[in-house]
Amino acid sequence: MSFLSSIFPNESTRFIKSVSILVNQINALEESISKLTDLDLAQQTNILKARLEKGETLDAILPVAFATVREASKRVLGERHYDEQIIGGIALHRGNIAEMRTGEGKTLVATLPAYLHALTGLGVHVVTVNDYLSRRDGAWMGPIFNLLGISLSVINSQNVSYIYDSTVTKTNAEDEASSYKVDYDNLRTISRKDAYLADITYGTNNEYGFDYLRDNLATSIDNVVQRGHVYALVDEIDSILIDEARTPLIISSESNESGDLYGTCASIAKNLMPEEDFTMDEKHKSIALTDSGINKTEKALNIDNIYTEKGIRFVHHIENAVRARALYLIDRDYVVKDNEVIIVDTFTGRLQPGRRWSDGLHQAIEAKEHVLVQKETRTVASITFQNYFRFYKRVAGMTGTAETSSEEFRKVYNLGVIIIPTHKPINRKDHPDLIYQTEIIKFRAIAEKVKEIHKTGQPVLIGSVSIDKNEILSTYLKALSIPHTALNAKNHESEGELIALAGKRGAVTVATNMAGRGVDIKLGGVPFNLEAHDEIKNLGGLFVIGSERHEARRIDNQLRGRAGRQGDPGQTQFFASLEDDLMRVFGGDKLKSIMTRFKFPEDMPIENIMVSRTLENAQSRIEGFHFDSRKHTLEFDDVLNVQRTTVYNRRKHILAGSHEDLEKELEMIMQETTFKEIEDIIEEKKNLVGEQNFYETLRRIALYSIDIHWQEHLELMDYARSSTSLRAFGQREPLVEYKKEGLKLYHDFEYATQSNIIDLIKTIDIAK
Repeated sequence: MSFLSSIFPNESTRFIKSVSILVNQINALEESISKLTDLDLAQQTNILKARLEKGETLDAILPVAFATVREASKRVLGERHYDEQIIGGIALHRGNIAEMRTGEGKTLVATLPAYLHALTGLGVHVVTVNDYLSRRDGAWMGPIFNLLGISLSVINSQNVSYIYDSTVTKTNAEDEASSYKVDYDNLRTISRKDAYLADITYGTNNEYGFDYLRDNLATSIDNVVQRGHVYALVDEIDSILIDEARTPLIISSESNESGDLYGTCASIAKNLMPEEDFTMDEKHKSIALTDSGINKTEKALNIDNIYTEKGIRFVHHIENAVRARALYLIDRDYVVKDNEVIIVDTFTGRLQPGRRWSDGLHQAIEAKEHVLVQKETRTVASITFQNYFRFYKRVAGMTGTAETSSEEFRKVYNLGVIIIPTHKPINRKDHPDLIYQTEIIKFRAIAEKVKEIHKTGQPVLIGSVSIDKNEILSTYLKALSIPHTALNAKNHESEGELIALAGKRGAVTVATNMAGRGVDIKLGGVPFNLEAHDEIKNLGGLFVIGSERHEARRIDNQLRGRAGRQGDPGQTQFFASLEDDLMRVFGGDKLKSIMTRFKFPEDMPIENIMVSRTLENAQSRIEGFHFDSRKHTLEFDDVLNVQRTTVYNRRKHILAGSHEDLEKELEMIMQETTFKEIEDIIEEKKNLVGEQNFYETLRRIALYSIDIHWQEHLELMDYARSSTSLRAFGQREPLVEYKKEGLKLYHDFEYATQSNIIDLIKTIDIAK
């Protein structure tokens, strides 16, 4: 601890000091709990539940609960929670983000607060970034919870769900450390609804979010699967709540828009030239047609003026076609696989099947790549992760890199970041960045550096920012006859295995920055071998090379964190060029002119403070830009979120309500509308079909009316958002205008829904 931090302790230091007594209490219980039989240890769960029922708090039972989980882990996994992991568990219980470095056992830490909160019987949702990790972690930690009588389930995409079942005979071999392979024998398939009834559920952020939206489209209470949002424990929380914050989850239905127009506009965009026919803003991913571009477009479409009522529908399509051509690149922003355009998450390098860009952009890219242009869709339900996770009474998270985003976590989610000390001192050497003038020279330098390291047998991991850069690096390594493995984040389970083996002697692994995230790289490879581990240790550990600075410092730090896990030695170094995206968009021209003026040799790298500061300033600026952008998105989405919450609560009330509740709904409609004559009609219909049939028909009518008009409302709100943004040019505050417009549209939605319900009541008749 530095002199200044001892005088002015930060939040993490204060937290660790404040929980030291609690950690001592948990440690003091270890000996007595270790003497319990397995049966008595399992009985601890019932004893703790009984204490909660008598009015004790989770804080009061925490020491015994944590000591119980620690003992269960020792017995079934042979792993004991360190004091640092106990501190992490306390931070998570209290609704903080625990920043824990790679290899510090975040998966094991999660078992502590997950067990404690499972004792309430209200359900715990553990959130992972992909299906593979949810299965792996569920199967890996399942034995702990099974011993303690706590049920654990896993939800995956394609509506596949599992329950951990220890009674099934094991047949598959598993890696010794359970670090990457999934033992499917212990995961038995169950229904989605049953999965959510388990004490603890592991699943991805996408699946939890989509299940929430589907529940709010259900027409029968039997089809609702979630039972509430109480405690969410989010792994890789920065990836989910920051990197994916602006991308909403959308359930959509097909629109009637013609697909031919996309092909026509793609052909026109092909012949438009940058600067001459359009200007582009790479940072904001936007374009603007010049007079020349407008003239060429009008001539190609045989329209006098595309900005008239007749031609305005073409403007959006042609702008999307140009954006698709100029700003969205194959193997960086998307890949084409099985005749389909699949989005690549540019932060993580992972493919995102099922996700589509909105507003016709995805169709524009499909037309550009000459694959089947899928029909444009109409949004039926949507929500951002920012707003979904705000439903939970308590959210906590884990990551190796949260400190650089602590301001955003605090301001947006009211989450504190607690930096958990490592169990062993960090023994990693971070070498200074090397900056080259051109990308080609940089790639050559990386390949030469790898060749030099590879001769010693020291394992090397090279991180790239995209799939296309990954493939370029692979080409340079092949040219020097360097054997290597290339990972492109396409198969999470196989990439997990290959990443786990990246610490073997002589291994050279090229991977997108996030490939194999959640899997430790153990020196010597897996299964663990002490002799192989020590050999790599003596060679200097894993050498991590970053092939480019990412626009977010967190991603760079995550890559660095691959080396030097659990006190092992390791080395890292970043290579950059003035042609890299980050440098090109943020100030690389100035540096390039200096290098040209002083006649720097092309193959001579720059290695000084000024250049490093330029890179750091560029990262800070772009992080600030993205923070403002996410904040802006949330402010606008909050307007719709209030409406969404009100509508969905009303919908749930109708879906699950009794006939008395439905009668009250009718009374409310009659009070708020001018349709007074409806009272006589209602009585007439009750007599015609019987009260039971009338109310069940009313339930269906009300749900249908809400759903159909909510879809229209979402579309109108989207238009309102676009139009109010334009009003900024008229010196009017867009958010204020959007709120006003949104309120008016919501009143229209309510009136239209109620009118529709009344109109449909009039049509109720005896089934023929």
